[in-house]
Amino acid sequence: MSGTVTMSAAPLAVSLGDPAGIAPELIAEAWTRREGSNLAPFFAVGGAGLLAAAAHSRGIALPVIRIASPAEAITAFAHGLPVLGDEDASPAFGMPSREGAELALHSLTQAVRLAVSGEAGGIVTGPIAKSKLAEVGFTQPGQTEFCADACGVAHDDAVMMLAGPNLRTVPLTVHVALTQVPALLTRDLIARKTRIVAQALARDFGLSPARIAITGLNPHAGEDGRMGREEIDTIIPAIEALAAEGLAVTGPHPADALFAAHQRDAFDVALCMYHDQALIPIKTLDFDAGVNVTLGLPIVRTSPDHGTAFAIAGKGVASPGATIAALRMAGECAARRAAEGIPA
Repeated sequence: MSGTVTMSAAPLAVSLGDPAGIAPELIAEAWTRREGSNLAPFFAVGGAGLLAAAAHSRGIALPVIRIASPAEAITAFAHGLPVLGDEDASPAFGMPSREGAELALHSLTQAVRLAVSGEAGGIVTGPIAKSKLAEVGFTQPGQTEFCADACGVAHDDAVMMLAGPNLRTVPLTVHVALTQVPALLTRDLIARKTRIVAQALARDFGLSPARIAITGLNPHAGEDGRMGREEIDTIIPAIEALAAEGLAVTGPHPADALFAAHQRDAFDVALCMYHDQALIPIKTLDFDAGVNVTLGLPIVRTSPDHGTAFAIAGKGVASPGATIAALRMAGECAARRAAEGIPA
């Protein structure tokens, strides 16, 4: 699902995530693979010493180049990993701390600010430990909501898409109990988020019109009401309204069959009713190359689709695949916006 990167006008800003996790070492690894992975220039926000130590834990001799402004990253990127800012933390892989959380929050705040101002072409966010960040003033449910607030976008209009080489999925409801999902699903929710997805796939992925498959909620998509009426009362009316607007939507599809190999070529993205319905197939097919993309923002934001992985941090065994994929995808989206004259 990736194409050739055209360099965007501004480099990507990368936030460190929790310094005790695997993000710093994977940022370093990604820089060493920049040419073979066709990555656009990027710079890390803070953590110069931490990144060097993380690289050393993987046996990488990482040249770190301190920069005074994002613009300097374009030239510096060929010679070393550009790092903006003097903020740092002591290496303590696998042991999250307040010091590390303060660096993570600073890095995230500055990276988002630079993307909003247009000094960065987009942001790639490293995984965080939300409980630790909460101790130092982080009040949002997650980084998606943090980015939405910085952009002046309502949380409900910042849509999470999981994307890999084989599949794209969007969960319409995310971090809520399964028992709450039926009440949260409304015609308006389905229609509003489907429109956001269609617009974003056209703008950032060149898919116009995007072919959108919408799943059912119940087994066998309700089987004509015998296994639940959500499809009849809510999902089908929403699909019909969207189709009347000219969107290329189909469904409701039984989720147990939609993701089979012979079905996946028929759609560009699957809109799923709840968290696991969307994340199980993407993590099964593309675990080491999955990217979390936030749709509906005026900035480009991606993140590797994995957590902090404290248990393996600093051991040199974490796969860089998802970090590289997140950087590549952010670069492609930023380049497409730059080519279309869309402000960063």
